[in-house]
Amino acid sequence: MATEVLPDDRALRSGRRRRVLDQMAAHDLDVLVLGRQANVRYVTGAPQLWVAGTRPFGPTCVLVRATGAIHLLSTWDEGVPDDIPHENLYGISWNPMNTMSALQRIDGAATARRVGTDAISPVFTQLLPTAFPNAELVDGELAMRAARRVKTAEEVVSLRKAISVAESGLAAAVSELRPGVTEQALAGVLLEAVAAGGVSTPSNQDVAWVTSPDHPWRRANSDGRVKNGDLVAFSAGVLAGGYIGEVGRTWPVGAARGAAALYRRWESLWDRLLAACQSGAAASQLLDAYRAAGEAAPPMPVARGLGMGFDPPVISSHLPATAAEERLEPGMVLAVTGYVWEQGIGAVFGREAVLITPEGPEVLTSSPSWHE
Repeated sequence: MATEVLPDDRALRSGRRRRVLDQMAAHDLDVLVLGRQANVRYVTGAPQLWVAGTRPFGPTCVLVRATGAIHLLSTWDEGVPDDIPHENLYGISWNPMNTMSALQRIDGAATARRVGTDAISPVFTQLLPTAFPNAELVDGELAMRAARRVKTAEEVVSLRKAISVAESGLAAAVSELRPGVTEQALAGVLLEAVAAGGVSTPSNQDVAWVTSPDHPWRRANSDGRVKNGDLVAFSAGVLAGGYIGEVGRTWPVGAARGAAALYRRWESLWDRLLAACQSGAAASQLLDAYRAAGEAAPPMPVARGLGMGFDPPVISSHLPATAAEERLEPGMVLAVTGYVWEQGIGAVFGREAVLITPEGPEVLTSSPSWHE
């Protein structure tokens, strides 16, 4: 297995950069200053090291619209694409004024009129005007969201690869499902399998849980050990090559009373959800699918964009106005969630990755579901 830190493929990163530059023009941005890791990798194609976890905003990447030049916070060349020259790298410093000095030297910084940032902190609200003295600081995340919501053909290929790894982990975990096994052990099997597939970064924490027969959204109130008759939900998610792949399934343990009827309800709901995934359709039709099926909308988003992180759109019953305004576009990839529950039985949870195309939806996930 290769262990080198390699940049993303040239066609992949070039297509993404074109989308960002187009959105910079649409939002009238001369310079884009990025600190969020998914945005930084989207623009640069460089997988950065030692950036896991929560951290404050910092100007990690600068994109100049007029020249297309990319400037990157990095102290080494490993993993940096060859179209970002060494002289465009600026080193990590504990003193933010040193970073401002590096930004001041960027060609176009002094003349920029509008500079967008994808986040900001009180310190950099004061400091960034010293690097861009003639510019108005504006919200640059809007341009990044617009660029990332529709995937290029190369991105779809990357998403398929990530989904394939997630599905291999799901299959391994399901194969170990039996009375007496713990939720923790099932999670370990899944994570071991995806690591064997070359991915050591899960995209979510909850991997396997026994659904509750007493409450529609909670886990079963137990010691985490699977019993005969339980409905066990699996959520397999990985961050592979910068892209999130996800798939969700529910499997019964032994003879689960009433499970067959619950699975049929889920299948009826899923048919409506998939039918709503049409190019040009209002995203709110996915919420309507739950109402049409007579099912309560789940507390998690019914659908959200898959990509380099939590991409738009986010379609949730808690954001009905947003869902009504959103339109599905060709090239969007959605993680669509179906969820049904019955008192005394439990829940059936399923999540599929769906590509929106002009001809209709294409389901990218292929993991089998339980059938009686």
